[in-house]
Amino acid sequence: MKFLLFIFVGGVHLLSLNSGKAIYGNGNRQRTFQEIKEEIACYGDVAKAIINLAVYGKAQNRSYERLALLVDTVGPRPSGSKNLEKAIQIMHQNLQEDGLENVHLEPVKIPHWERGEESAVMLEPREHKMAILGLGSSIGTPPEGITAEVLVVTSFDELQRRAPEARGKIVVYNQPYSNYSRTVQYRVQGAVEAAKVGALASLIRSVASFSIYSPHTGIQEYQDGVPKIPTACITVEDAEMMSRMASRGNRIVIHLKMGARNYPDADSFNTVAEIIGSKYPEQVVLVSGHLDSWDVGQGAMDDGGGAFISWEALSLIKDLGKYLESLTVEWLRPKRTLRLVLWTAEEQGGIGAFQYYQLHKANISNYSLVMESDLGTFLPSGLQFTGSEKARAIMEEIMNLLRPINITQVFEAGEGTDINFWIQAGVPGASLLDDLYKYFSFHHSHGDTMTVMDPKQMNVAAAVWAVVSYVVADMEEMLPRS
Repeated sequence: MKFLLFIFVGGVHLLSLNSGKAIYGNGNRQRTFQEIKEEIACYGDVAKAIINLAVYGKAQNRSYERLALLVDTVGPRPSGSKNLEKAIQIMHQNLQEDGLENVHLEPVKIPHWERGEESAVMLEPREHKMAILGLGSSIGTPPEGITAEVLVVTSFDELQRRAPEARGKIVVYNQPYSNYSRTVQYRVQGAVEAAKVGALASLIRSVASFSIYSPHTGIQEYQDGVPKIPTACITVEDAEMMSRMASRGNRIVIHLKMGARNYPDADSFNTVAEIIGSKYPEQVVLVSGHLDSWDVGQGAMDDGGGAFISWEALSLIKDLGKYLESLTVEWLRPKRTLRLVLWTAEEQGGIGAFQYYQLHKANISNYSLVMESDLGTFLPSGLQFTGSEKARAIMEEIMNLLRPINITQVFEAGEGTDINFWIQAGVPGASLLDDLYKYFSFHHSHGDTMTVMDPKQMNVAAAVWAVVSYVVADMEEMLPRS
């Protein structure tokens, strides 16, 4: 049995979810959880209609086809690039032509980094040209490059133990992959830790669940007071090979050359569109993905898919009135505003989203739920959710509406780089969860292309996204907070 603490907040009182007693109120009459369950159950027909339209009906494959057109036309969309700004302008026009409301661009400043020409060649114990990708915000090498002996380590602890050996060398990290959140610290902090012990450069084993000799890029961070050194990712295969060589006592020498440069911040935009709420237009359910990507592959998976199922969610809700005979209106308009945001410069640490938060946080009490899809749009396992116990119980009931496609689970830890600002401030947050092993096999690599995407799986992901966002936006009351 689930129990909640008995507390009073602004006239709202909370009791056991299973007691039949009130769990929150709207200032007029406090409602029981049973009443809320019954309200949610009434959305069964609408949920089935959304699923049918997205998965089997006239909208099937639409998000896939829209995405393919953009990424085939524009290509990768790194922060500060002309490609990104072209994509933003195309999407602004697309959303207007789709008939969504309040379509506009919100200006922000974002980082601009370019990798330039780059190469790494092992000179000893044999000659071997290595595949590398410079890490975001890295400085370049001198024009002649850096030639130095290599120190291979498997952890920061080992680096500290062997600190006297690191001075004047290139540190190679061959850290094992456990999961992304634990392993990515080597990509983010590797250059700083190597610089602290006097290294000239650092090369990081790609943070990937699987490799076919594919380097995976990503952001790295320098630290004030620590010398900046060039840093790049290498393949899992080369990192493991050098580790074996080092264990045999071989002397390893690499010539590293990187033309990476950081430029002044560039002008960019978050792209916004809405379905304005019919009863509480000032209240918001936010659905989102990020439009920027790294400069390799097409950015189809990360995060073209997330951005386009978020657009598709609003399109499905807007279009459903045309296909659902029981509706007497053209639009299936929820009580609250459904707001689509396509973020810019997520890959640099949620730069566009942070500026959006700063601009809109004064209205934080009006945000019922923030959603971001940024872990792939393969066949969903369910929804990750962060919020109070009572809000989680409501989300579990909403996910039961997705039984027709057998996706009903609610997991812990709803998150996203772009929505974490809101979640940390107490707004409930949700993210789509699917095949993370597959996702991190292609993440930030040349392999992130439309070939990875599956139109049928995108249809299902869009249906989940649309049902959840619509029901939360249309319920009589906002999701309760702690």
